Amino acid sequence: MSDLHTTGPLIDDRIRGFPPGHAPLPLDAIGGRRWKPYDGVMALPLISLDRQAFAKNIALMMAYVKDHAVEIAPHAKTPMSVAVSDALIAAGAWGTTVADIRQAAVLLKAGQRRLILANEIGGTAAARRLASLLAGYPDAELHIFVDSVALVEALRAAWQERQDLPPLGLLVELGAGRAGARSLEAAGNILEAILTAEAARFRLSGIAAYEGAAATADATETLHRIDALMVMTATFLPQVRARIGPERPLLLTAGGSVFFDRVVAGLAAAVAADPACRLVLRSGAIFFHDHGVYERGLAGLDARGGFRIGGQTISAGQGFRPALRVWAEVLSLPEPGLAICGMGLRDAAIDQGLPRPLALYREGARLGDFAGAEVLRLNDQHAFVQLPGDDVRIGDVVEFGISHPCTCLDRHAILYGLDPDHTATTAYLTSFG
Repeated sequence: MSDLHTTGPLIDDRIRGFPPGHAPLPLDAIGGRRWKPYDGVMALPLISLDRQAFAKNIALMMAYVKDHAVEIAPHAKTPMSVAVSDALIAAGAWGTTVADIRQAAVLLKAGQRRLILANEIGGTAAARRLASLLAGYPDAELHIFVDSVALVEALRAAWQERQDLPPLGLLVELGAGRAGARSLEAAGNILEAILTAEAARFRLSGIAAYEGAAATADATETLHRIDALMVMTATFLPQVRARIGPERPLLLTAGGSVFFDRVVAGLAAAVAADPACRLVLRSGAIFFHDHGVYERGLAGLDARGGFRIGGQTISAGQGFRPALRVWAEVLSLPEPGLAICGMGLRDAAIDQGLPRPLALYREGARLGDFAGAEVLRLNDQHAFVQLPGDDVRIGDVVEFGISHPCTCLDRHAILYGLDPDHTATTAYLTSFG
């Protein structure tokens, strides 16, 4: 039987999940094979995306954004998948956020043109690398974080060196906990440096902040720090407007974490008072959710009543659904109460918590929830799983939830999209480099 879709790069058994010995297939043909992670055909371990959960998460977050009259440019660093970023744009995202020049190159090459580079890039050499990239995309709209006069000067010099570059928008970054100006005085100095250096293709385009870096282990202190950053950001906006006049369009961008509700609460009034200003959120991992750091983050969001649509408080913890899974086989039962599974640090991250066993499969069928099982630790290619009983066999397949989508997805070249019965109906190529 011929495949209905035969485009995309050829995929073979060098890629996790692809059946060993199978003839190479175009990426778009994988879904037509109807493989399942637990049917014994696919090579394990692999990572998958619950397409139904992902679609519901998109719909819910886009409903929130629309209700609050703000925009969103989801961070592409989480999946680094052009197909996934395109899906978010198609669903109504204003643009896409990237973390570095290489990520910008991936999305520009794929056809996306409105990007926020939510990071400082370095100095003179980095500025020239960015210029070299953008020279090939005269229709690109790029806005870049700037938190120092040194970066302003490096970018100005790079843009003066050549005449084939598109306009570059500079966003003065205010910060707490990571990069960003720590005071209005410091932000003002950066603003003045930008205005002094402005030219037709190089100008101030707004203000930026990242509130997630302000988080601490103390929930009350976290909200205090984030709210203080939003107060400083809201205070800076009219100061900027007074310097540039009333008509220039400005971006105000923050909300790159699960604390986007505090961003909307803290900045909405300032943006409403400035008709030429647009508030753009950047949260990206929330579209994937997880069984760890985002599960905890959404519980915190619910505890403060922060997720509201249509004037009603909605449970984010119940509304969003974890969409990512890692699948692995039981390799060994070396002692009572312990299983060694074929999944480790090369397949899942532990920076925000260990993977969570969710369900057990045997001979192509789901046995049920893997209640009571717990991952104790990971080696490079092994998971040590504490068992609740003795009904586990060599070769059983375990479905794991993960914590922190960003640092799990970057271990995989292919993200397999699953339908509700866990059939792989598509495959998303990632571009982590």
